[in-house]
Amino acid sequence: MEYNQSTIFGIYPVQEAVSSNIHIDKLFIQKGTVNPKIEAIVKDLEKKNSTISFVPFEKLDKLTRGNHQGIVAITSPISFHSLENIVETVLETKKQPLFIILDQISDVRNFGAILRTAECTGVDAVIIQKKGGAPVSGDTVKTSAGAIFKIPICKVDHIKDAIYYLQGSGIKTIGATEKTAEHIYNLELNQPVAIVMGSEDKGISRSVLNILDYKASLPLLGEINSLNVSVACGAFLYEIVRQRSL
Repeated sequence: MEYNQSTIFGIYPVQEAVSSNIHIDKLFIQKGTVNPKIEAIVKDLEKKNSTISFVPFEKLDKLTRGNHQGIVAITSPISFHSLENIVETVLETKKQPLFIILDQISDVRNFGAILRTAECTGVDAVIIQKKGGAPVSGDTVKTSAGAIFKIPICKVDHIKDAIYYLQGSGIKTIGATEKTAEHIYNLELNQPVAIVMGSEDKGISRSVLNILDYKASLPLLGEINSLNVSVACGAFLYEIVRQRSL
């Protein structure tokens, strides 16, 4: 079965999609647009974890081949979950919760591969930021081998706020970074944990790295000084599985 993003444009088609509970992942509004109907759509979607961007007319023209009337919506094949609800539920049912936080992962193939490994290793939820990350698209579905439908994904406004919330809930946060000599194998992982993975080009942002409980790396024995982010994430997750199965 194929799962693809759909582009919906025009005030009435977008209104119909919203009223039919079709999940809108991203909403693009033309800058300077003043229209009560569009304002009502924006107000509704602000409550539903949709990403809303105000963009130039030219951006909307690139997204469509018709009269967009200043509004374009991109649908998602999944619905997103509330971080607070997921954390509360997981803490009530599990002694050793496991979460993944993705800090600006932009490649859909990496995103899908991480979701696939996450599902296989018992991750309870994957946390992403509303803006700047890889889209949830048909390509994500394919590379995740359908795992995207089996693992909760939480969209948050700010990664740092999500980290503070997890820490306040008793969950230790561990950043995957080559900027430490501490290997993941030396950390105690038989406790509630959230693994933070950074972007493909820059890694975890400095402001995020500074607030984490631990930083950990993987030993690199060759000449290349970094791993693909989805491969590194898999290595981290299976070390957690190994320690918890002893």
